[in-house]
Parts: sequence; structure tokens; C-alpha cells
Amino acid sequence: MGKTIIEVKQLSKTYMMGEVIVRALIGVDLKIEEGEFVAIMGPSGSGKSTMMNILGCLDVATSGEYFLDGINVAKNSANQLAELRNLKIGFVFQSYNLLPRTTALENVELPMLYNSKINNKERRERAMEALKAVGLDQRATSMPNQLSGGQQQRVAIARAIVNDPVLILADEPTGNLDTRTSFEVMEVFQKMNALGKTITLVTHEPDIAAFTRRNVHFKDGEISQDIIVEHPLNARMELDKLPVKV
Repeated sequence: MGKTIIEVKQLSKTYMMGEVIVRALIGVDLKIEEGEFVAIMGPSGSGKSTMMNILGCLDVATSGEYFLDGINVAKNSANQLAELRNLKIGFVFQSYNLLPRTTALENVELPMLYNSKINNKERRERAMEALKAVGLDQRATSMPNQLSGGQQQRVAIARAIVNDPVLILADEPTGNLDTRTSFEVMEVFQKMNALGKTITLVTHEPDIAAFTRRNVHFKDGEISQDIIVEHPLNARMELDKLPVKV
């Protein structure tokens, strides 16, 4: 392990729902080091989605501190938070969030459009490299509706890594996929992690969390368990065990 990528100290988040105060997070302490592959788990209402939104700089805590790659997130303006999200974090969502009328390659180029230091040629080259990393360089000119769900999610992963972020955040990335396709996506994540990428994913599925190296369980706004996975499943080996579709 290298430097600390995520560090939260006594993080709390409260909401007002009508006249009721909802305590979504209660004094959470969490540290994630460079190169870790962590699953954040818990039932609906446990606080895991709130935690993901704060880690992704999509929401701010009510109290406590959050350091992302050594940067105190609370001290950043809205514009600085947007820049942090774009340069430091690669997002992968359950619903892929691809633009329907642009090619796979153009979708992967999107995060770089906001970086004036990257010219058109370099942007295209980097996008192609990212697609190659997820095994989809041959589908660069395909539109999202010409790709399977698993292929669309791999395009989303390519988009997430194209800016070489310090952190990949994945929110239920296999939620819309069947077992085989889910394992294929987890294989891509395991390959990224083997290359040193720090990955944090939210999932409610224990069979998906079994592919990660650490499981952090939330319950009632607090961390109830933080477990190192001694023997993570190998996605390629699990894929080979599945029956072949005829």
C-alpha cells in the first residue's frame, strides 16, 4: 500500500425530512489506502449511498472532515469541487450514463473535454487506450444502443479511467447485469486494481463483494464491520465455471 487516498474523520450527515431529522451518517471514521479494492455494503437506509455521494464530492458532510488524496474537501468551493471530481475521481454508475447519440470513443473522451491542456489528438489517443484497457477498442465507433449492457458498462469504466484518476467510485456497477456479465465487469475491475487503481464500489450483493479485497459494512449510519477479504474470488476463474450459453 502507498499513500492514503480517502480519509474521513468523525463524518456525519443529517437531513430534514419535513419536521423529522434523519441522521444518515453518524461519526464515521474510514481510511482507504492507494491500491485498495473496497466494497461498501449495507441494506437500504444504512448510509452507504450517502457515504458514496460524499466520497464522490457530490454531497457535503454536515460535520467532520474528508480528505481526498490529501486535499481537505470541505475547504473547496463549488468550482473547485467540480475540478476535483473531474481530475481525481472516475465514476461508474449502475445505469452507465452514456450519451446515446455519441460513439463509445466520444463517450470516453468526455471527461477530457474540460481539460484545455489536452489537444484533440491526445484526447482521442487516450480514449482509445482506455477502450483497449477494457477490451473494447474494436467497438470504438459503436453507438451505445449497438452494445450489450456489459459492453456499455465497460465503456463507462473506460471513461472513468481515462483521466488517470486517483480513485474509481462505482455505484452498484453490476446492478442491471446478469451473473455472467457481472463477473465480466468484475474481471475488468480486478485487472484495473492489479495495475494499482484504487477502487471503491457500493454493492448490496455479497457475491459481488467477494471479488473485492475489503468489505466495509454500514448499518444505521455507522460502520458495523470492516473486514479484510483473505481470499477474494478470481472473476476469470468464476467465469470459467459458469455454463456456456448455447
